[in-house]
This record gives sequence, C-alpha cells and structure tokens, in this order.
Amino acid sequence: MAGPGKGGDAQIGSAAKAHAGSQSGAGALAGGHAGGLAGGPAGGHPGGLPGALPVDHAAVDRHHMARALVLARQAWDRGEVPVGAVLVAADGRVLGEGSNRPIGNSDPTAHAEIVALRTACTAVGNYRLPGATLYVTLEPCAMCMGAMLHTRLARVVFGAPDPKTGVCGGTIDLPAVAQLNHQTVVEGGVLAAECADLLRAFFRARRDAVKARRLAEREGAGAGPQVVPDALTDGEATDPAA
Repeated sequence: MAGPGKGGDAQIGSAAKAHAGSQSGAGALAGGHAGGLAGGPAGGHPGGLPGALPVDHAAVDRHHMARALVLARQAWDRGEVPVGAVLVAADGRVLGEGSNRPIGNSDPTAHAEIVALRTACTAVGNYRLPGATLYVTLEPCAMCMGAMLHTRLARVVFGAPDPKTGVCGGTIDLPAVAQLNHQTVVEGGVLAAECADLLRAFFRARRDAVKARRLAEREGAGAGPQVVPDALTDGEATDPAA
C-alpha cells in the first residue's frame, strides 16, 4: 500500500496478525536457506531427496521480506512513502518486485503491491498467479488486497500492521469474507519491527523538513533545501506514528 493513514507508534509496532514463530533480524536465514524455497513441500527438500532437511518456511518468509525492505528504502530515496513488495511463485522463483511510485508516476494506484503484480503478470503472460505469495512491508489496503484476490494468490505476507487503512485485520478483515470466490491466506508480523521503524523514520524526517522550511520562511530566509518533495508535505500521506 502506498501511504499509511496510521495511528500511534504502539499500533504500528505490533503485528495485526502474529506470524507463526518469532521473527528475528532482517537478514536472518536459518539453516542457510536462500530465496527459491517458498514452494518446497513441507517436511522435505524441494527435490524430495531422502533425508534432506525440512524447508524452514519462516526463514524463507524473512528472506523475502528483507528484500521487500530493500525495495522500500529505494522508494524513500525517490521521495515516496517507503513500502516494498516481492512476488514469489509456488516454485520459489521471484516473479516481480515493486515499491511505491504514486508520486513519481502521478498514479494513485501505483502502490508497491500493484507494481509487483503488474510486473509479474506481464512476465508470465497471465493475470492470474495461482500458488504465488506476495510479501509486502505494510498491511495491504482495500485496493491492493482486492487486486491480489483477483490474481488468485495463495498467500499474502505483510510486515507492519496498518490500523487505519489496512484490510487484513487493521480496519476490516477482507480476506476472511466468506462470500468471496477466492480465499487467500494472510499472515502478518514478519520483520514487523523493521518495517514499522522504517516508516516512522521516514515520517519523522518529513516532519523535520516541514518544520525547518516553515522556520526558514518565518525568518525570511526562503524555503531552503527540500528533503522531501512538496507533494509529500502538509499531509499528503498521514504519518503512521502521529
């Protein structure tokens, strides 16, 4: 989702839905698993070799979420709210990646999840991606979750909760609506602290930049250097920590 309309620090720092097992640091990969194991069968090596170690699915989730955090930081570098997403096929291939681009693209739909979905669907040549998992650093909004349901994703894994615009438990639980013609499993809380800290830092920097600009204007020194583009000042996106 592009920009959270959020509540307080305590809300964004705690997962809306606890991910199975505790989540360690962003770079942790238990057992040395790399990406590409997300689709491995439970209890065995993807190739089914006798005696192979079970796939550590929690480690795989952390691995892909860590990549989504890298993409989120790239969004910050462009002046966008830092949200990143990675779309992984059932066999573990990364099909698409995305980070927020609504400001740069002048496109209100260019949330990280939508960018990743468009990239993946174009690459595959199909608007449906059954069995795939999407990792995103922030709980999806209604638009993004709706698109993921239409894409027939198997799983959605998010980092920080969004108690103001998230629809996977934050405001409503859209994926749990029984009348929907597709059910997608949603899990939250993977690297939640890292994801929330990044958002807090971004909005803190934005507030500081706005304060500095206004102070400079009051002192007659002009606007001064801009840390963030004007499109993000004065409440374009609501601070999750406010």
